[in-house]
Amino acid sequence: MIVSVTAILLCQLLGEALARGFSLPAPGPVIGMTLMLGLLALRPWLAPALPREMTNGELESTSRTILAHLSLLFVPAGVGVVQNLDLIARHGLGLAIALVVSTVLALATTAFVFSFTSRVLGEAADTDRSPP
Repeated sequence: MIVSVTAILLCQLLGEALARGFSLPAPGPVIGMTLMLGLLALRPWLAPALPREMTNGELESTSRTILAHLSLLFVPAGVGVVQNLDLIARHGLGLAIALVVSTVLALATTAFVFSFTSRVLGEAADTDRSPP
């Protein structure tokens, strides 16, 4: 479990270092997750060089355990919100507008990408089924 948690945290640390070091527009944890995804994708080829815990399912087990207790990680954020209620009172309307607009934009973007992807994949499926 220690090796798995270390691998997860190292990916996050490396992502954070890359984001800050190169002034990347993506958050460090997102870059770290991308690095972990790359590591998992390359795991079959890297298996001889990786620790046993990275290839025997322990990483997945550790990740599931962390996800099961994910709600505990929101406690510090909630405490931060409560400590800054004066800022929320001052900028509450702007925050509410930003939340609503960003949610609508995210939903619209998701719908557009889904529609576009299903159209492209539908056309590809149609051409696969066309008679010779």
